Amino acid sequence: MKRSICRMGNPILRKKAEKLGKSFLLSDSFSQLVLDMKDSMDHYGGIGIAAPQIGVDLQVALIELMGINRYGEEINFPLTVFVNPEVTYLTDDLQGFWEGCLSVPGLRGYVERPKKIRVNYLNEEGEEQEIVAEGFLATVLQHELDHLLGILYIDRVKDPKLLSYQEEFEQFINTKALD
Repeated sequence: MKRSICRMGNPILRKKAEKLGKSFLLSDSFSQLVLDMKDSMDHYGGIGIAAPQIGVDLQVALIELMGINRYGEEINFPLTVFVNPEVTYLTDDLQGFWEGCLSVPGLRGYVERPKKIRVNYLNEEGEEQEIVAEGFLATVLQHELDHLLGILYIDRVKDPKLLSYQEEFEQFINTKALD
């Protein structure tokens, strides 16, 4: 079931979400939450979503990247559920992308993040998983998992001149100019 997206200003987006116990992962409530998150992400056109974005104070995020992104990269990352994730930065080297967010509609901001990360997490069956990611996927992971810590991408925009409304972004800004 599609749920409404919580937008910037809603206090749930600014608090650290609660960790899940493994027993909750086996519940119908958890299965329904994942379905609702997927339905909401698809309905609103996202490539990722975190539980706080639909008003649920739990450390769960979904990411699905299939096909060619706006930077010309082909990424085939099937729908993945991240529970209680922990991010480790594997480099001090940064990369920048123009980010948008379902919870901050109509805006884009240029954010620099570490190029390479490792994420340790539980999957939907409660099994421990690890992924090492770089490039655009690393940025998407960091963006979505920030939501579980009460952080929005606009908090990471270092220069307010690099924040734009979506329409002006499409009209005036060359997305590759700052990469």
